[in-house]
Amino acid sequence: MNKSISILSANSIELHYWFNDDSHSMDAVVFNKCEYEFLGIIKEFATKLKIDIEIETEPLENGGLRSWLKFKPKQRSQNINLSKQAFKIALLTYLCTDVIFTPLTTTIQLATTHAVERFFEDPEIQELKKKKEKAELEYDITKIELETKALSNKVDENLIKKKKSNYFESISTYDKVQYVSISITDKNKQLLKENKISRALFPNYILSSNDIEPEITENAVIEIVSPVLKKGKYKWVGIFNGEVIPFNMKSNEFKTLVQTGKIEFKNGSSIICDLITNKILNSEGEERIKGYDVLIVDKYFENNTPIETPEGRRNRHKKEAEKMQMKIDF
Repeated sequence: MNKSISILSANSIELHYWFNDDSHSMDAVVFNKCEYEFLGIIKEFATKLKIDIEIETEPLENGGLRSWLKFKPKQRSQNINLSKQAFKIALLTYLCTDVIFTPLTTTIQLATTHAVERFFEDPEIQELKKKKEKAELEYDITKIELETKALSNKVDENLIKKKKSNYFESISTYDKVQYVSISITDKNKQLLKENKISRALFPNYILSSNDIEPEITENAVIEIVSPVLKKGKYKWVGIFNGEVIPFNMKSNEFKTLVQTGKIEFKNGSSIICDLITNKILNSEGEERIKGYDVLIVDKYFENNTPIETPEGRRNRHKKEAEKMQMKIDF
């Protein structure tokens, strides 16, 4: 960071695209896609950290291609101490430029935590803390730091990762871009901090799949609406938590019992099972349900009486053994 410039003067982010030729123009679709994704990251941080801002764009400049996003407090916030607002805007610029260059192998929460720590460890910020202790500062830096650390845990992990992935995926499709840098600047466009990355490293920031960690629900109760009575890749239909869901019956053992007539379903029949909810991220980083799988059927109901299946009995014994082992290890 440029120590000749105050960190509290930070109120803009420069996006700089470095080309492999002497041109100063860029495909408009790619450029606007990148800006859109980066704005989505800024919005998520600003919303979760409760920083009320407006974002303005400034004219493009040459040098490859350079653009600026300038932050300022919203008009309705002008009655709040402006120095405090400037402080929070500086914090926001730091977080947005720091976290976007964190590889996807690092969680967003951890990247955010480290960025917050580095910001508040800055010598200038440390000096402000001392001024507050001496009652020379109107706002409490320590209080803002604690609040920021608490709120940063609420940042949407999947949204930030997806937006970041979309950003670098868009750039990677445009062969002319060899580097990209995202920097913190002040109102005079003086550089405070710069993060620069080469094209060869773009893949480290792109998600290989939109699939996310599935949700496992043990002892899920599913009322069977439509069982599959013949062999084939057909989906069952049931009611789970009041919602009709199609699901794949992955338990071959239970399917065989049904298909051979050893288990019969009647109106209102239910099963107790381990249900897997598979999820995927849409283009905006929002979770969507991809499908459901039933891995193990522990019990089924016969005349309202729960009957444990053979695999259910094995599953129960396994879980009991694991709990016992945990007690012994403890």
